[in-house]
Amino acid sequence: MPGSVMSDEMLLAGFRVGDPELSVAFVRRFQPVVYGAALSVLGDPVSAEDVAQRSFEQAWRRAATYDNRRGSVRIWLAGIARHEALGTVQRRVPTPSEPTAITAMIGHEPAGWETDPEWIPSTAPLRAALHALPLDQARAVLLAAVHGYTAAEIAEQERVPLGTAKTRLRAAVGKLRDLLLQPAADGGVSTDRRDDRS
Repeated sequence: MPGSVMSDEMLLAGFRVGDPELSVAFVRRFQPVVYGAALSVLGDPVSAEDVAQRSFEQAWRRAATYDNRRGSVRIWLAGIARHEALGTVQRRVPTPSEPTAITAMIGHEPAGWETDPEWIPSTAPLRAALHALPLDQARAVLLAAVHGYTAAEIAEQERVPLGTAKTRLRAAVGKLRDLLLQPAADGGVSTDRRDDRS
């Protein structure tokens, strides 16, 4: 493969412009470095994989800022991965593992977070929309939006496959968008939780 004989900087240049062959070669060459840096911070293989993916996305966005005078491509990528991993650690908020603790946030009685000034303007419609979701979808979107969990962390918290966690999040976001954008003439958001599961 041509990419295997190219310098790190040349692969980064190809990755930056979106060359398919060079992008694949770039990721293959540096995947162990990026994943290893994330794993060293997180200690969790599933979360490290998620961070590694985000790190490559960040590298693509920031490729134009790379300066080889400040270090090699490997060092630069490892730094991005460590930064992403540390951000994940900092976003983690202790979440009660009991299902009722998160479920209480979906109901219509204040659970604490709704009194935050950032939430006050839209608390009622948002809570009603959350209440209209299947419980597993509502839990997933709360873990993501309120606690900053990644899909991998939601999968771990909920003890489900990563694909299931991603499906729940996508479905929840789509349903919330539809519910919150309904015209007022439609009668507003229903508070009857549907029984369907994703």
